[in-house]
Amino acid sequence: MSSIPKIVILGAGYGGILTAQRLQKELNYNEADVTLVNRHDYHYITTHLHMPAAGTDTIEHARVSISKLIDEFKIDLVKSNVKEIRLQDRKIILEDGTLSYDYLIIGLGGEPETFGIPGMLDHAMTIRSINSVRLIREHIEYQFAMYKNDNKRNRINFVVGGAGFSGVEFVAELADRIPKLCKEFDVNPKNVHIYNVEAAPSALPGFDPELVEHAMNVLKKKGVTFKIGVPIKQCLPDGVIVGEGEKIDAATVVWTGGIRGNALLEQAGLEVMRGRVKVDEYLRAPGHEDVYVIGDNSLVFNKEGRPYPPTAQIAMQQGVNCAINVVAAIRKKERQPFVFTSKGTVASLGKGEAIAVVGGKKYKGWKAAQLKKLVDLRYLFIIGGIPLVLKKGRFFG
Repeated sequence: MSSIPKIVILGAGYGGILTAQRLQKELNYNEADVTLVNRHDYHYITTHLHMPAAGTDTIEHARVSISKLIDEFKIDLVKSNVKEIRLQDRKIILEDGTLSYDYLIIGLGGEPETFGIPGMLDHAMTIRSINSVRLIREHIEYQFAMYKNDNKRNRINFVVGGAGFSGVEFVAELADRIPKLCKEFDVNPKNVHIYNVEAAPSALPGFDPELVEHAMNVLKKKGVTFKIGVPIKQCLPDGVIVGEGEKIDAATVVWTGGIRGNALLEQAGLEVMRGRVKVDEYLRAPGHEDVYVIGDNSLVFNKEGRPYPPTAQIAMQQGVNCAINVVAAIRKKERQPFVFTSKGTVASLGKGEAIAVVGGKKYKGWKAAQLKKLVDLRYLFIIGGIPLVLKKGRFFG
């Protein structure tokens, strides 16, 4: 019986892929068995999903075959759904088998957080996966086609719940796509309405107020109506109820208002806050020194005691740190505490427009849009080198 430690990584998102790649780089031959479990055989670039969702880019630009990113001689890829995490038995129950582990890395990604808004789970769509994105795109096109048949105004009303990064970036792409859809389906653009509804007192919470104002002005010129400081009270099959009972009729509601961790963590007996595990300084789950939690599943606090938002940037850095610490544990060496280093923040506002804070400097417009492209290209380079940059990179548009 092999005494080689078994490492199991759950999820091939930003954190999972970076963990796997770093492990295959750090581990010696036969030093550990590494298994990566993912429900698809591709990794998708979550920060890019708003574009194919709106129909301004292809799905192929948002996904990469996992076999192109890992060395399958060093890492075993298992395509399956995780059904249960049994921490006491050190076992993972899959839909078609069982895995045992010595070291477990949980990076299963998040689930929509609806804050208990009635009807949201039943009637709204979310930008969470390649399949959900495909559904949104086809649904939007279907509404335009149906409008020409029945002339129902709510078919070409669109409500996006949440004006954080995902909401604003999707609204921007949708606003860019509307003129083309109007031309294709012979619809008067004046009849189309896009509403972005946010319960918080500001769009893009946490962003510089000057840049938020710029972003809102850009999007208002593109035809977006903002309702800021107005909560969605209920989601219906034909629209939403907002604020003090106002109804917005819409056949399309896309919810981007929040992410929570994965339900499997709480079911496994881990202590969670909104589905996330408050990890220790080495990214381990409390009371389980061989279980690491990263990405949307983890809760990491800054020096002021506030949780970092779950971004691709933090998940990537966690992945690298996690791999280093697992290797250190195997070799009985000292682990490295996780310290997040922000590389800046960029939000796309559609074609040729963005806002950014990088290196303490503020950027907007075309310059910020180029920074957004550089961020995307940098990620492709990190996970797949120049070949992936050339294949998937967006250099124009």
